[in-house]
Amino acid sequence: MSPGPTLRDALRVKPGTTVDLSRIDPRETLGHERDRAEEETAEQLARLAELQDPFWAESKRALLVVLQGIDAAGKDGTIGKVMEAFNPQGCVVSSFKVPTPEELAHDFLWRIHRRVPGKGTIGIFNRSHYEDVLIVRVRELVPADVWAARYDQIREFERLLTETGTTIVKFFLYIDRDEQRERFQARYDDPTKRWKFSMGDLDERAHWDDYMAAYQDALSKSSTNDAPWYIIPSNRKWFRNLAVASIMADTMAALKPDYPPAPELPENLVIE
Repeated sequence: MSPGPTLRDALRVKPGTTVDLSRIDPRETLGHERDRAEEETAEQLARLAELQDPFWAESKRALLVVLQGIDAAGKDGTIGKVMEAFNPQGCVVSSFKVPTPEELAHDFLWRIHRRVPGKGTIGIFNRSHYEDVLIVRVRELVPADVWAARYDQIREFERLLTETGTTIVKFFLYIDRDEQRERFQARYDDPTKRWKFSMGDLDERAHWDDYMAAYQDALSKSSTNDAPWYIIPSNRKWFRNLAVASIMADTMAALKPDYPPAPELPENLVIE
């Protein structure tokens, strides 16, 4: 019996396809069971740890991981889980919030390019350049012709990165509106989590349908062979963690990182 498709194959947005999020169940687990998922996730994290060492040692390529999702989709939680695998010397997390005056004085990709990881390094973006076709679109921060032109600009930017040694993997953490409501309520009810809650979150929530339309366009227009999007059903956090860790491990394994050759050394060296 041949094995079924990997999560990397099953969750990838094929280039040229039109994404309809209403046809995707954010509770989906693709046959995976919670009882086994924690063990499976640990196995994938162990693969990532093993792959990072030669990836860092050879320093030929960089890996850029982009995390996007509606508020409370689990970006922070995903980073916390996946980061367990990595030596922090070779992994950098960048968060992109409201642009500063200095950033606004440049093109929208300027602040992003500065955070792209160097060779041998894994970079994780908590939000990213996609905010400039998401919140900017929904909140009408720039004219429509400006944000509409950015899909081409983003594809060209990502093509530049991939052609110069950066592998890009992009995750959209997909939850439904009821799940977001429950997570917001849990934040509010927990004194240790209330600091993460803002009334502005509810204002953004009122634009749910507009955000889903913006995400559908971004996913459809910018999933390429070199920089694919993966839609991760994320209502169930255990499946989200398994899917992201598995896809990242498969992506790194496909790069076949290897240790560089040792320098020429004298024979029979004895260090005293």
